[in-house]
Amino acid sequence: MIPSRHAGAFLEIDLAAIRANYRALRERLGAVDCAAVVKADAYGLGAATVAPTLAAEGATTFFVAHLDEAIALRWAVPMAEIFVLNGLVPGAEAEFVASRIRPVLNSLGQVDAWSAAGRRVGKPLPAAIQLDSGMSRLGLPEAELAVVAEEPGRLDGVALRLVMSHLACAERQDDPMNRAQRARFEAGRRRLPAAAASLANSSGIFLGSDFHFDLARPGAALYGLNPIAGGENPMRPVVRLFARIVQVREIAAGARVGYGGTFTAGRPTRIATVAVGYADGYLRSLSRTATAHFGGRPVPLVGMVSMDTATFDVTEAPDAVEGGLIELIGAQQPVDTLAAEAGTIGYEMLTSLGHRYARTYAGAEKERLIA
Repeated sequence: MIPSRHAGAFLEIDLAAIRANYRALRERLGAVDCAAVVKADAYGLGAATVAPTLAAEGATTFFVAHLDEAIALRWAVPMAEIFVLNGLVPGAEAEFVASRIRPVLNSLGQVDAWSAAGRRVGKPLPAAIQLDSGMSRLGLPEAELAVVAEEPGRLDGVALRLVMSHLACAERQDDPMNRAQRARFEAGRRRLPAAAASLANSSGIFLGSDFHFDLARPGAALYGLNPIAGGENPMRPVVRLFARIVQVREIAAGARVGYGGTFTAGRPTRIATVAVGYADGYLRSLSRTATAHFGGRPVPLVGMVSMDTATFDVTEAPDAVEGGLIELIGAQQPVDTLAAEAGTIGYEMLTSLGHRYARTYAGAEKERLIA
């Protein structure tokens, strides 16, 4: 580990903002239960810290993508119900049972394997079933749903806790696919034994109460990403990212900067090189498009982002000197804005943040800094 005082960049994660975002979503849901999606290490922000924070706020149900994530999370939230979205790993039934992990059954084969596991242990085992309502990704397609509906004995070893599906276009509130998926989901779940229903992700929560059902599964919105495409972000920002200036130099008009010499100074220019690059998740696609800030003043990224460094034009920020910090993500440059500059989405930007940052968790009972 690099001691924090020597780190080249600093990532601040505001746990109070995560808690506030969870409360805001829960209030919007009313009596509907609010789970938390903490897959991909809580979208890159540290599930071991984020999940207990959300549990303290009242979250009792968590979703991850992989079994290994779920087993690690069990230590952080020992009493929570944890579901694995990618479903039952072949041959891993014993690990699911031993760690009290619930698979999301996505295929007829997974249903049969989990049912057989329940019969072996002599009791039905809790699980969710996912229906493919139109995304063509995970979940029982229509033909497999028909088999389960017509042969109810296939569920003899399954304690069905949840029937769920996933919205493909929920961030676009007027997309007709939202209503079509809701209708397919409603029709499909009626063909299965009675169980709690879940359709809404972060964006789905903002589609209205007829999408809420019994349980919502927010992820991105908890971490400050905008759940409404083209609309004002109703969530509190969660992360700030700063990079240390390691060198400042004066270059003449006509000098070129970075790999490939893609930037040519049109005037005498001050260039600040910072200790962050694409190895840290500051994406190469940001080259020549991104803007950062120093002392509240915008400083454009010039030249190509390299593995460990990036270069900014600080001509208009004369107090930017070696050892100073340039803000890459913050109030003036939200994650979603930076992602748009990279030609991607906030989800990718957050989950790409690397492990060389000195991470500070603020807003907890006691602030913690992890080098």
